[in-house]
Amino acid sequence: MFAGATEFIVGDETGWIVGKNYTKWAENKTFKVGDKLVFQYRAVQHDVFWVGEPEFNSCKTSPYIEHQTSGNDEFLLTTPGRSWYICGKSNHCTAGMKLAINAIEENEAPAPSPDAPAPYPARGEGNAANMITYTHLVSVFVSILAMVVMH
Repeated sequence: MFAGATEFIVGDETGWIVGKNYTKWAENKTFKVGDKLVFQYRAVQHDVFWVGEPEFNSCKTSPYIEHQTSGNDEFLLTTPGRSWYICGKSNHCTAGMKLAINAIEENEAPAPSPDAPAPYPARGEGNAANMITYTHLVSVFVSILAMVVMH
């Protein structure tokens, strides 16, 4: 985890269970890049799918980004933006076993007003462009470093 990062046990002491309101659980928390979500549950009874917004809304597990089944599942928040998690066991998601969060940059102000535009694209959108920009910046840095070393 990053310095100053927080480890969130999803659901606190009750963990990842059917019947808990995870929207309410998350509403007063500020999630930041570098924080970790930990889903604790009985492995044979539940699981965790990291999905996109359409799958979250429809409680569908496919396609998914990541699927964990250990009962002590960890998801590191590596990029800013929204992310969605559901239980894939029969009817658990439709019974409320789902969590949506918004991760912000460490230095970003918490939760913008509802009228403000979203500061970042949803997780999964724009990642190719971001990677190209990152790769380009690294190439420029290496070129400059090589010129400095050669002089």
